[in-house]
Amino acid sequence: MDAGSMSSSSILKSDSRCPLREQFLQKRNSRENLDRFIPNRSAMDFDFAHFMLTEGRKGKENPAMVSSPSREAYRKQLAEAMNMNRTRILAFKNKPPAPVELFPREFSSLPQDKPAKPRRHIPQTSERTLDAPDLVDDYYLNLLDWGSCNVLAIALANTVYLWDATNGSTSELATFEDEVGPVTSVSWAPDGRHIAIGLDNSEVQLWDSTANKQLRTLRGCHRSRVGSLAWNNHILTTGGMDGCIVNNDVRVRSHIVETYRGHEQEVCGLKWSASGQQLASGGNDNLLHIWDRSVASSNSPTQWLHRLEDHTAAVKALAWCPFQGNLLASGGGGGDRCIKFWNTHTGACLNSVDTGSQVCALLWNKNERELLSSHGFTQNQLTLWKYPSMAKIAELTGHTSRVLYMAQSPDGCTVASAAGDETLRFWNVFGVPEVAKPAPKSNPEPFAHLNRIR
Repeated sequence: MDAGSMSSSSILKSDSRCPLREQFLQKRNSRENLDRFIPNRSAMDFDFAHFMLTEGRKGKENPAMVSSPSREAYRKQLAEAMNMNRTRILAFKNKPPAPVELFPREFSSLPQDKPAKPRRHIPQTSERTLDAPDLVDDYYLNLLDWGSCNVLAIALANTVYLWDATNGSTSELATFEDEVGPVTSVSWAPDGRHIAIGLDNSEVQLWDSTANKQLRTLRGCHRSRVGSLAWNNHILTTGGMDGCIVNNDVRVRSHIVETYRGHEQEVCGLKWSASGQQLASGGNDNLLHIWDRSVASSNSPTQWLHRLEDHTAAVKALAWCPFQGNLLASGGGGGDRCIKFWNTHTGACLNSVDTGSQVCALLWNKNERELLSSHGFTQNQLTLWKYPSMAKIAELTGHTSRVLYMAQSPDGCTVASAAGDETLRFWNVFGVPEVAKPAPKSNPEPFAHLNRIR
């Protein structure tokens, strides 16, 4: 199990740091460390250069050794035959001529090779860093989310802040009293306007971010703090320290519609599949459950579809694959350190990779077959993996404490990470998505604008 304790360093820090203020790092001068140009030695004829510097110039440097006319004629003829009439000694050789195609490509029956896809450049440093003072250093909470309207929400102690990625502006959404807070989870609704906020006193509040207004409070779901939230259209699923998972229909007064009971300790990870039919839940009891909504019942606690016990530490990091609906990735805590892949239809474990450190969060690349993981001790890094080989593509470092939370921009290119070092960093790790090619226009039939004669 992972001891997720609140950091006491935030109390000792001064109030001079402003939330979500950008940190400016001194950049190196582009003219520094310029290396000299070293030519290609394979393109030089050192034998000829040595001859011209020694033997070829003895006649000019020693008057006593003047050659006869016959010797001079022989030397010129030999120089022409040996291609030695060159003025430049250390000269570059020209590139060889392009090979002549005996059979033009348009007449060749062989399949044409596709051009190799250029390798994507992955910046090794964050493109932006913001201050996040009083960020709670707790493995079991979920304090960061990026909405569909390109607004990022982050909870710092008792306050929820909004950062607009379009213009970089920051605003304060809500601040809660000590009897209610701190904030233990945040999650945007699919519309990108409404946001759910889980609190330490077991309540969940719904807010309208545009109007800066609280809409309602969900009570009676849990007996203790609500550390995980997940939306499925109008259904808000909440997971608490009491081990319960509750589906809430936010449209009706009696909001509790289903209850899932299977975890013995705090539920710290919740994720709905893209289809909305399956829910994955991870807990501090080292268990991973798959729930199927088609067999859910509001009368009694719902039986899980799969109960997976392979992890040996808390399961918080969960991510459904965007290109394979029944593929789920899960990450274990400090005592497990593994990323596991599951077929949620059969419950089979497809692969397990030991990452060497606590797995805090997982995100799939929406445009490539890649998976990004964030980690704790010892490197506190973000690791980009190639799926399914799980070969490391890149390791991104910069945080000085465990990277507890990650969120992905709506376009899928940028990833925000928040760590116990009280910084929020932005990484251009997934690159720019390829522009979809327009569908080819079909050739219109002749006289298509005329009415057909029946």
